Amino acid sequence: MTDIGESIQRARTALASKPDAGPAPDRPASAVVEDGLRCRVEGPEGWAVVTDMPGAVGGGASAPTPGWVMRAAWASCAATAIAMRAAELDISLTRLEVTAESESDMRGLLGVGTGIAAGPERARMQVQIAADNTDVERLHELVAWAERHSPVGDALGRAVPMELEVAAG
Repeated sequence: MTDIGESIQRARTALASKPDAGPAPDRPASAVVEDGLRCRVEGPEGWAVVTDMPGAVGGGASAPTPGWVMRAAWASCAATAIAMRAAELDISLTRLEVTAESESDMRGLLGVGTGIAAGPERARMQVQIAADNTDVERLHELVAWAERHSPVGDALGRAVPMELEVAAG
């Protein structure tokens, strides 16, 4: 954990020394439909994630749904932010488990009815955390700090301007 804390401090110092440092492009993710509703999402360095939909909507149920991948990203980003901050503060975590849940109305995705959101209606995250020689209040502060600095949590919690470009033909 010392290496993590030191790496974070070096990165923070480097960014603070560059007053013009600002937004930069994130690595893209490109999805290609492989078969039916099964998609392979590829990124740099050979990274890949596969998604599919349940049989009830015509998928093969061969991989997680895109919505589950979103919850997985939220949970893992929060867990990572907590672990990073704990390393920075020299808190030795003995347990860290983050669970992300949501509730969706499938009618939104399928266009049944009007005014029904295609995405989740609500979401909830549960964090189970423990550390040696650290009081409960400090652990709550650690999780709160990490929640405010989680990129995925931030993106899900506010309206991010999005653009759509279509190349057809």
